[in-house]
Amino acid sequence: MSYTTRRGATLRIHLLQQWFTLSDPLMEEMLIDTPCFRRFARIDMIEGRIPDETTILNFRHLLEEHQIAEQIFESVNQSLTEKGVML
Repeated sequence: MSYTTRRGATLRIHLLQQWFTLSDPLMEEMLIDTPCFRRFARIDMIEGRIPDETTILNFRHLLEEHQIAEQIFESVNQSLTEKGVML
């Protein structure tokens, strides 16, 4: 999996984590146990690996450190609302 693909998957994982209020360890567990979460994150169990809770934590901290987590979340939610999608 390329760097860009991993970052895209990690961002989608972050969104899932926020929408479903999941802790880092629980997010990892949900990716292992829930096929629809893996599909949304675009993780292939055969070719890719599921990010562990530390990777999820580090990415979340990176977004928070640069104060972009909330901006991304608001932008995605606005886009979904404009398309008539509710979570």
